[in-house]
Amino acid sequence: MLRAGLIGFASSGKTTLFHLLTRGHEGRAGGRNDASIGQAHVPDTRLDRLAALYSPKKRTPAAVTFADMAARRGADGGAGAGALVDVTPYRTADALLHVVRAFHDDAVPHPAGSVDPGRDTRAMEDELILADLAVAEKRIGRLEQDRKKGALKQAREGEAELAVLQRCVEALEAGTPLRTLQLDANDARRLRGFQFLSEKPLLLVFNVDEADVARATGEAVSVAGLGGFVAAPSIHALSVCAKIELEIAQLDPDDAAVFLADLNLSEPGLDRVIRATYDLLGYISFFTVGEDECRAWSIPAGTGAQEAAGEIHTDLARGFIRAEVVDHDRLIERGTFADCRRQAEVRLEGKDYVVRDGDVINVRFAV
Repeated sequence: MLRAGLIGFASSGKTTLFHLLTRGHEGRAGGRNDASIGQAHVPDTRLDRLAALYSPKKRTPAAVTFADMAARRGADGGAGAGALVDVTPYRTADALLHVVRAFHDDAVPHPAGSVDPGRDTRAMEDELILADLAVAEKRIGRLEQDRKKGALKQAREGEAELAVLQRCVEALEAGTPLRTLQLDANDARRLRGFQFLSEKPLLLVFNVDEADVARATGEAVSVAGLGGFVAAPSIHALSVCAKIELEIAQLDPDDAAVFLADLNLSEPGLDRVIRATYDLLGYISFFTVGEDECRAWSIPAGTGAQEAAGEIHTDLARGFIRAEVVDHDRLIERGTFADCRRQAEVRLEGKDYVVRDGDVINVRFAV
C-alpha cells in the first residue's frame, strides 16, 4: 500500500488535514516516534460504476496510508531548524506531503510572525537536505574507516557505494535535493536502503484562505515565488482550504455538493490531495469484479500482468496462465464479462502484458 508522510511547520494545518484525510480513523504507531497513522480511500468513479453494476457484498477502493508526526518550532521560534521532531517515520514513506501555511488568522499566529509560503517551503526543503546530509556523511565515515583498515567488504561494490554517496554529499552541501540527481539503476539500488528524504517525490499542499480557494494553484505558486521550485522533477503542488474542508466534512452529500458549487469547486480539496498523491507516485488502478467484491488495486504504471496478479494473491502470480482483460468502460456498457466475450472485447493477455489504468482483469491460473 502507498505510504505518504505529512510534514509541516507548527500552525500550518498539517494535523487538521491529516484528520480530514483519514476521517478520524487513525491509530498510533507506538514507540518513541509515536506517529499517527491512518488510511484514506482513493476516490474513483470507475469503481463506483462497477459496484453499481455488480451490487457486490463488498466494495474496496484503493488506499493511501498517511503518517503524521508532531511539528515543533525552530530554535528561533519560527520556521527554522528543528521543524521535525524525528524524521524516522518519514523514511519509509513513498512520498512526502508538505502542508504549507498560506492562510491568515490573527487567532492562530504564525510562529515566525508572518505568513510566507515561499520561505516555509524552502526552510522545510533545507530540513530534509540537512537530515540526509547527516545520514550520508555518517555512512561515508564508516566506509572510509573500513577502507583504511582493509576491511571494506566486497571492495568494488563498497567503492561504488562510496562514490555515489560522495555525489550525494556534494549535491546536499550545495543545497540541492537528491530527487534532482540523475542516477543509473545500480546507483539507485545502492541508495535505496538509506531512504533519503530529499529524494522522495514531494507534494506541496498550500493551505489557503477561504477567499483564495477557487484560484488556480499556479497563482499560489507564483505569489510565493516558487515557480522554479515546483518545476523541478518529482514535485507537484495544489491548494486547499482546511477551514472549508472542515465545513464540508460536516455536511451530508447533497448539501456538500451545493456548498462546493457555490464556491465554484467541482470536488472537495481532500479528494484532490489523495488523487494527487497517487498520481505523484505514478500509480494506476486496475479492477477485479464480482458479486462478492468489486475492488481497485494499486500498481506502478508499467507493471506486467503476472506481477499485477501477485498484488491480488501470490498464488495467482505463481500459477499465472493468462489474464482476461477488458476496459472498464466496455464492461459497464455491455453489463457482464460474458457479454463482452460475445462482442470479442475480452482479450487474453500473457504475463508480460503491461496493465493499463482502468483495466478490469480476471486471472486464469493453475494451483
